Amino acid sequence: MNKIRTAIFGGSFDPVHCGHVALARAVRDSGLADEVWFLVTPLNPHKQGNNLTDEAERLAMVRLAIADDACIEASDFEFRLPRPSYTINTLDALEDAFPGREFLLLMGADNWQKIDRWYKGDEIVSRFGIIVYPRGGEAAPALPENVKWLQAPLFDISSTEIRSAVAAGEDVSQWLHPDVVKFIKDKNLYL
Repeated sequence: MNKIRTAIFGGSFDPVHCGHVALARAVRDSGLADEVWFLVTPLNPHKQGNNLTDEAERLAMVRLAIADDACIEASDFEFRLPRPSYTINTLDALEDAFPGREFLLLMGADNWQKIDRWYKGDEIVSRFGIIVYPRGGEAAPALPENVKWLQAPLFDISSTEIRSAVAAGEDVSQWLHPDVVKFIKDKNLYL
C-alpha cells in the first residue's frame, strides 16, 4: 500500500498570508506531495521572544485561509506535544500517530542553509524527504537525493510586516484572505 505523501509546513502563521497559501498550493500542484498540512507551531524554538497571538486564533486564521483548498489542511498536532517541540520530535510523533502517511518537511532555503544547527538536523535530513523553496529567488544548490528544490511564487511580504501594517491602521487586504482580514478586525488583533 502506498503511503499518502504529506508535506508538513510548520510555522507561527501570525497571521497566515497569501504567500503561505500560494506556497502550499505550489507544493500540492507540483506532485511532490499528495497533501500539505499547515502545522501551527505554538512555540518556535528558533525565534526569540515568541510573543505570539494565541495559538487557537492562529489556527482559526489558517483554517479560514485554506477553507476552499482541497488537499491542504490546518493542524493543531503540536499543541498536544511538549514545548518547545523540536521538528524531529514532531515528525516522530506524526509517524507514530499516522502510520499510513509518509511525512515530508517543507522549509525555506534560509532554514535549509542552517539545518545543521537544528536539533538533530542531520537525522531529519537522513530520515525524511524535504522540500525546499527559495526565499529570494536563489538557484537550486546541490542537494541530497531526498531533498527537492521547489520553484514557487515569491511574495515580498512577511507576517511581521503585516502585523506592523495592521497596528499602523493600514489596509492589509491584498496580503490576506478576506475572512482572515475580518477575523483580525473582529478580534482586534495586532493593535
